[in-house]
Amino acid sequence: MLTETASQARGLADLPPVLNDSLIALIGMVNADPRPDKIDVGVGVFRDGAGNTPILKVIKEAEQRLYDTQTTKAYLGSAGDKRFAELLRPILLGEHAGDDRIVGLQTPGGCGALRLGFELLAAANRQARVLMGSPTWPNHPPIVRAVGLTPVEFPYYERGQGAIRFEDMVEALRSGERGDIALLHGCCHNPTGADLDEEQWRQVRDVVVERGLIPFIDIAYQGFGRGLDEDAFGLRLMLDSCDEMIVAQSCDKNFSVYRDRVGSLWIKSPSPETTAKAMAHVFQIAREMWSMPPDHGAASVRIVLDDPELRERWLVELAGMRDRINSVRQRIAAADPRLAFIGRQYGMFSMLPLSKEQVLKLRTDHAIYMAESGRFNVVGMGDAQIDRFIAAVIGAMNS
Repeated sequence: MLTETASQARGLADLPPVLNDSLIALIGMVNADPRPDKIDVGVGVFRDGAGNTPILKVIKEAEQRLYDTQTTKAYLGSAGDKRFAELLRPILLGEHAGDDRIVGLQTPGGCGALRLGFELLAAANRQARVLMGSPTWPNHPPIVRAVGLTPVEFPYYERGQGAIRFEDMVEALRSGERGDIALLHGCCHNPTGADLDEEQWRQVRDVVVERGLIPFIDIAYQGFGRGLDEDAFGLRLMLDSCDEMIVAQSCDKNFSVYRDRVGSLWIKSPSPETTAKAMAHVFQIAREMWSMPPDHGAASVRIVLDDPELRERWLVELAGMRDRINSVRQRIAAADPRLAFIGRQYGMFSMLPLSKEQVLKLRTDHAIYMAESGRFNVVGMGDAQIDRFIAAVIGAMNS
């Protein structure tokens, strides 16, 4: 008989409490608020002028085709829909699409791609540190810690000025050692909206190459900033110069398939043979986590991209979402000089110059919900709510 130890005796009742994810908790607060005029700019989904998160017309048509033609629900394998990844190559990689050192596979959303990529890097080098700007997407540090790597945060953004702390960023990257990982937002930075310009990307690239860092690009909003190719500038610049690189990509936003969890992971190594060996590890890790990725959303995206007419219509719908994001940004920026920086940023998110107390007062007095940091979804409200939102925010800044 085994001797019972303290660790063996512990059960579910002994688990420590878990701190609630603040953004998930915010969704619960919004749902519990009975006020009919509430505004939720905390949740990260695109909303149109009517305040709805629509299903794209091309996705509805693709789903109908899938319904009409799909003959089986059998497994596709750990790589998921291979044609889906093949069609994404030119959209994501541009002129690097033909590089046989780069391989991609389908994942459950961008989050799944991030976890899978970091699991691979941890298997290769458990001592690697992950250099990341602060603030960043709240799930980045927990994912890094979960795989056993150490996140090292550096100041990325000066909220009061609405500006990137670029010198601090470069200094932090210069402190990295060969094999460390530089986690970078490809575009439409979440939560700040403050993207590197082309010259800043070049300087970051130079430091990454000089220090022997491995760039890990998280690109979840391609097409929501300036355009598909423009938003991939930094990613492709890194591909020009780096022999090792990881990319986590998401279709959840630019195809508006949030709940279907559609993403992909891309790996580049110095040779096709090394990439193949790395992918063997990726497939094994994926097998241990989710075995096979879900098919429906990726199949719908694949149908859109595989049909020239649907693809062109998707580009029009994507441009419509991007135009709304940018027009709302300009509307908010024009309302007060202190908000002018919002018009110079990209994507769905920015950070208002509000204290935690001011954010909570907006919640109490005006039923306006956002993260306590002041991070808000620029298109989290319908057109009819924008003026009330702006007035309340300016009132809070003046208080």
